[in-house]
Amino acid sequence: MTQRLYADIIIEISHEQLDRPFQYIIPDEMAEVLKVGDCVLVPFGRGNKILKGYCIEIKTYADYPEDKLKSVMEICNDQVSADGNMIALAWWIRVHFGGTMIQALKTVIPVKKKMTVRTSKRVDLTLEGDELNAVIEECDRKHQTARLRVLKALLAEPTLPYNLVRDKLSVAAPTIRSLESKGYIKVTETEYYRNPIVTDEEEHKTYELSEAQQHIISTVTDNHDAGRPGKYLIHGITGSGKTEVYIGIADHMVRRGLQVIVLIPEIALTYQTLLRFYKRFGDRVSVVNSSMSQGERYDQFLRAKNGEIDVIIGPRSALFTPFTRLGAIIIDEEHEPSYRSENTPRYSAVSCAEYISESRGVSMILGSATPSMESYYKALQGEYELFTLDERLTGGALPDVHIVDLREELRKGNRSIFSDKLRELMDERIARNEQIMLFINRRGVAGFVSCRSCGHVIKCPHCDVSLTEHRGGRLVCHYCGHTEPMPKTCPECSSAYIAGFRVGTEEIEAQVQRMYPSSRVIRMDADTTKEKGSMETILRTFRDHEADILIGTQMIVKGHDFPLVTLVGMLAADMSLSVGDYRAAERTFQLLTQAAGRAGRGVKPGEVVIQTYQPEHYSIVSASSQDYKAFYDEEIIFRTLASYPPLWHMLAVMVVSEKEQAGESLAEKYRQLADAQIQQDSAQKGEPSPQGYTIGPAPAYISKIKDKFRHVLYIKHEDMDVLIAVKDRIESFARERTDSRELTFFDFDP
Repeated sequence: MTQRLYADIIIEISHEQLDRPFQYIIPDEMAEVLKVGDCVLVPFGRGNKILKGYCIEIKTYADYPEDKLKSVMEICNDQVSADGNMIALAWWIRVHFGGTMIQALKTVIPVKKKMTVRTSKRVDLTLEGDELNAVIEECDRKHQTARLRVLKALLAEPTLPYNLVRDKLSVAAPTIRSLESKGYIKVTETEYYRNPIVTDEEEHKTYELSEAQQHIISTVTDNHDAGRPGKYLIHGITGSGKTEVYIGIADHMVRRGLQVIVLIPEIALTYQTLLRFYKRFGDRVSVVNSSMSQGERYDQFLRAKNGEIDVIIGPRSALFTPFTRLGAIIIDEEHEPSYRSENTPRYSAVSCAEYISESRGVSMILGSATPSMESYYKALQGEYELFTLDERLTGGALPDVHIVDLREELRKGNRSIFSDKLRELMDERIARNEQIMLFINRRGVAGFVSCRSCGHVIKCPHCDVSLTEHRGGRLVCHYCGHTEPMPKTCPECSSAYIAGFRVGTEEIEAQVQRMYPSSRVIRMDADTTKEKGSMETILRTFRDHEADILIGTQMIVKGHDFPLVTLVGMLAADMSLSVGDYRAAERTFQLLTQAAGRAGRGVKPGEVVIQTYQPEHYSIVSASSQDYKAFYDEEIIFRTLASYPPLWHMLAVMVVSEKEQAGESLAEKYRQLADAQIQQDSAQKGEPSPQGYTIGPAPAYISKIKDKFRHVLYIKHEDMDVLIAVKDRIESFARERTDSRELTFFDFDP
């Protein structure tokens, strides 16, 4: 008789009171089949309701009397299993970022349901020589731009994945079929989503690395081979060749039979970046992103689990790829806010990568031209090994930067949003047929609409934010989507002096078109990139010099490489300094440095104009010279004096309630619990006074969204473990409030 086995199951219900495992008997027929991580069906509760759950542990003993236990009914074969590593990671996320275990499991298992296996297509060029040149000339003459893009791409790389051609080159399926019917190309289907790039061994040796680049690759890989996988930070200026370092490290790992995760902010997942990895790793590399269907994502994770791919590239969720032989995690632009989840659990991808590095013996490589304060602080403290790349790979110099004081412009009588200096340099670029990028961290026509008589600001009736003016006389709330017409008079005092503060991307676009009517102007912001593939279309249009001036929000400065751009204008550089956020200076510095790095990346030198009302602010002065160390030295003083991260840690506790008073009362109770936990910890350590403190509670910066009130409480402490204990104590109290209609959210170092 076989030994009886028992399974601890987490039930798939996101409710705090069920946030613990329930034990079930494993039937004999499942004893050899059921594994940790499998999805199962079990009877639950008094009514034996059939629910799904995840097996997180298998035991040879029962924790409760056996006559009290029910049996597992069925293994869900249509579900993707989570292995032991993912279960452990989910538990770590649950402890360190709050939420329930099932929420954490759903985070680390991005694709739960199995999908039908699909085939992938590749596109091969069948023309060559004079025949190919003749077809290219014909397409050019007839302005068949889509066909021209396909043929030119295949001319550089004779075999490309169908998806890459369709999505990243923005070519419709009928165009591809037309080219195939004429015999110019051949489309071939293969299993799964393989990306068959024709490469040879010589291609692996054509990359010439600088001595500094090779030193980084050798240090990381030698340490890993010696059984000392480390955590590293590469501080490299824009254009210094960080991507080639990533590829070199990944290539070494793959040659050792290991697998690599490469995280890139979704906004920077460009055709050129992906192609560089494809050319090195061929069909052993794959991509995940938010625009893929569930079936496409399932294919990639299944291939990863089966060992059919070695490198996965993608945004935050790619971190949870189920690799069994993981060797390295590479996080490019590690400072990007998109690496932090906005949904419960509000995890940090960098923190999760650190945990995976330590628990599984994986090398972690972070890279950025503007590292986060936390990462650079850890590097200086010795937690990460710091590397510096301070020369552009092309040998080109950093752009010349001009800081323009907008207060002086106003005194001179210039009321335009364009300073005299910027206008002068734009005239030169237009005359020389060079490209210009204009950056502003704002979308729409206006930041807000206000009355010049009484000062009343038009706000959303559902959210505590000002409405933004858009073309067509519409006022829009960018939190809940509320829309209303632009009023002709002030609703408070009936004054006619009501207007918008016009510094949005739409208004800039209109002014630029009036200034340069013969120039081709395009805009890229959240409103022009709503449709799938629209961002790639805009970037491709600008890259191919089908436009002269690109106007946009922060998405235009994220890692894009446009060799013909020789001028970048930042129209309101200090706008982000006015945000009520202790990271405001850091984010301003990062944005300005990234924007400045877009100029002069080709053979022609670049110039940058920073327009500001605060020309003396250290974030702006440091960004103008791309001097990260100078910025860090100033900012760390502020963080030290104010007890902010990275020196201290913060826990934000937000209460969302339908009734304002109920939310305020609950937040105050949480403050009392936090104070009690801090005092208890200090007493246990024999400290004469508490080493942490609470701030608030108070209405959140956005105090109401969709008719729900938001109150926030901040807790500061040097020891993260104390804040985790505070979070646990508040969670325990919240679980006991069975009739509560308030929701509680946690965010560490927000």
